[in-house]
Amino acid sequence: MDSVRGRVLVGVLLVVMGHAGAQTIKPVTYWVGSWAASQQTPEPRNALAPEDLRDATLRQVVHLSAGGSQLRVRVSNVFGTAPLRLTSVHVAKPVSAASSAIQVDSDRAVLFDGAADVMIPAGAEYLSDTVALPVAALSDLAISIHLDQPPTGQTSHPGSRSTTYLVHGDMVSAASLTGAKTVEHWYQISGVDVVATAGTAAIVTLGDSITDGHAATTNGNDRWPDVLSGRVQAAAATKGMGVLNVGTGGNRILLDGLGPNALARFDRDVLVQAGVRYVIVLEGVNDLGTLTRDGAVSAVEHQALVKRIEAAYAQMIARAHAHGVRVIGATILPYGGSNYGRPELGTEADRQAINAWIRDASHFDGVVDFDQVTRDPAQPDRMLPAYDSGDHLHPSPAGYKAMGEAVPLTFFTR
Repeated sequence: MDSVRGRVLVGVLLVVMGHAGAQTIKPVTYWVGSWAASQQTPEPRNALAPEDLRDATLRQVVHLSAGGSQLRVRVSNVFGTAPLRLTSVHVAKPVSAASSAIQVDSDRAVLFDGAADVMIPAGAEYLSDTVALPVAALSDLAISIHLDQPPTGQTSHPGSRSTTYLVHGDMVSAASLTGAKTVEHWYQISGVDVVATAGTAAIVTLGDSITDGHAATTNGNDRWPDVLSGRVQAAAATKGMGVLNVGTGGNRILLDGLGPNALARFDRDVLVQAGVRYVIVLEGVNDLGTLTRDGAVSAVEHQALVKRIEAAYAQMIARAHAHGVRVIGATILPYGGSNYGRPELGTEADRQAINAWIRDASHFDGVVDFDQVTRDPAQPDRMLPAYDSGDHLHPSPAGYKAMGEAVPLTFFTR
């Protein structure tokens, strides 16, 4: 009896193995992030009126870093409080970065599980199907979305430094959007990935308004991560890597500001990016500045803030390392003369203490010394005038160029 049962079991096993062996193994598509934007609830001055988004087409132009033979788009309802329906989404190559006109022959419908429309749950993001549109590195992409009803809670990236075009009706494939309303914000889009060679990496730049590009040129793509991206694509050892800017204006490490704090958004904005292998962290100036926004505080409070910021850096490092991501620390730029930089309030000593921690080789996997790059040798607590946008806090395009050129590409050796 046992031998009969054994022969039956062996026979069943062989049949199962035969079926498994006959199945075709589907090849794995390797994706790398080419563009990304952090998401938040837009403050009232940056939000669109609900009627603006009823039966509305938004055409939004983004600047890619890596190129690829195919792409996919990530749409977002992270800060929505009810499901969001996009009735149609298209991508195309724009005529220019500062125009609603597209190259009509490049227009492609974006599908979601084979359907033209998609319902995104509240608090969620959705990846599209693969789109057969080859795109070049450092090129622009127009993403057009149509909404039949306004979102219940907008999800946005206010600091786009890029013009968005809005018209009513489903005009996602229109050659141009004549008479469009224009704003400099992105809505309901959070990423573009491209098909890449296996092992190609993405570099994420996590930061505040200095990374987001405050005072950069609208439609000029001259933020410091843009400068870095150009260098990455020009060098043989790093060509093809993605550079993803997830800077958020007003961002802090420890407390929410205009958007979620850096620790709260770290997983969504850094760790889930396609192909991420490196992150550059430039955060902390808003934590320092807001400590004394209402006046002087005690030495104990200064010391406590410094320790909490250092502990938060350590958390980022530990979480990134758990996912095989290397973390590069960037020193905090000087801000003397700004609203944050009043000497009597003691924040300069805090900045120096934190920068010393960042420079300590036992913490980050590498360091970019933006403080050294941008400071005025004659007044080290202030930004070099040639790099100052005028508010003594944010660099000018020249300052961003110097920052982007200061990042060693040797950090990203394959």
